Amino acid sequence: MSLKHILINLIGTILRGFPLPCRTGLIKIGHPGNDSPVFLTCNYILTVTRVKRALRNSDCYLLIANSKGVNVWCASTGGLLNNHSVISVIKTSGIETLVKHRRIVLPQLSAAGIEAKVIREKTSWKVIWGPVYAEDIPEFLGENYRKTPEMRTVGFPFIQRMEMAVMWAFPFSLILAVLMIFIWRSIAFISFLSAWILPLLIFGTFPLYSSFLSRKKRRAGFSSYTVLFDIGWISIVIWVVFMTAIVLGHLSVGNLNPDILFRWGIISFAVILMVNIDLMGSTPVYKSGLHEERLLKVSIDKGRCTGCSICAEVCPRNCYTIDTNLQKAVITSGNLCVQCGACIVQCPVDALSFTSPDGRMIPPETIRKYKLNMMGKRLVSGKPS
Repeated sequence: MSLKHILINLIGTILRGFPLPCRTGLIKIGHPGNDSPVFLTCNYILTVTRVKRALRNSDCYLLIANSKGVNVWCASTGGLLNNHSVISVIKTSGIETLVKHRRIVLPQLSAAGIEAKVIREKTSWKVIWGPVYAEDIPEFLGENYRKTPEMRTVGFPFIQRMEMAVMWAFPFSLILAVLMIFIWRSIAFISFLSAWILPLLIFGTFPLYSSFLSRKKRRAGFSSYTVLFDIGWISIVIWVVFMTAIVLGHLSVGNLNPDILFRWGIISFAVILMVNIDLMGSTPVYKSGLHEERLLKVSIDKGRCTGCSICAEVCPRNCYTIDTNLQKAVITSGNLCVQCGACIVQCPVDALSFTSPDGRMIPPETIRKYKLNMMGKRLVSGKPS
């Protein structure tokens, strides 16, 4: 692993919440020829670095499409990585003169915003949906572009949880430390430590309490949140565990100072509230608690469905199975759905749609046209849907 790769991963992790763009265009990896595979990803530098590393032992072409420096999933659902991004880089990169085939591998998580049908119609290139994670690309190639269920499923393993913890900890620790230097200098160091320890604790222990996170809150937005936000009483438990450890640490050295413990308590509780503003939205396995769309359900029009299995191929939570006898898609794990809309966008016969709790249907054309902003509102040209 090169020093450059290490530095990009380090910087990309601590600044994960910010756009980090790199140059768009064509990259040749190895010694590709006119039969070599063509991959595409966004121009988020951390993603590009990891994809290049995953492809380092392959001979292929990598197209970098403009996503404004945002990662694949966020850029696709938000309309930053779209049909135009893909068509533009295909037409301007010169790739059409370098290969004789017309197959392009896109990240599966871009299916929420890029329409394979449109790409085929506009460019004659066939879209193949690659794995969710770059690390699975070598196996994907070795299996002749076939994915296992694991390759198409998002998870939240320990390494990813630590990356998210660092994403929260880095800016908060600096901001808190600087503020406390001017406001309450004696707890500046405590603030800095709390802003690192607590996010690591919250995300590190995520599997222990994740089943208690609720997708069923009837309202969304900051106005409807309690002061404990996403996880309610679990926030208190984490805070109590943390403060117990602090007390035991002070007892072990014989220095149980009530004033210092009070400072630890105040700042640590503030950090927990900040991290929990949208804990579910910080994970890939839950819809943001700020988004009304978490209450939507995907509905299947059985009369239209042909059992083509595209919905199963692009669903990042493996919610679908295909009934081979009836040649129909079946939603078998709807409770896992994160309402990304990829299945609806890609369905070639418009057999899928969202249904709201009040029974209102949101048709496929709306999901394709209107994209989500940070607050979960679908917008186009600055106007809400």
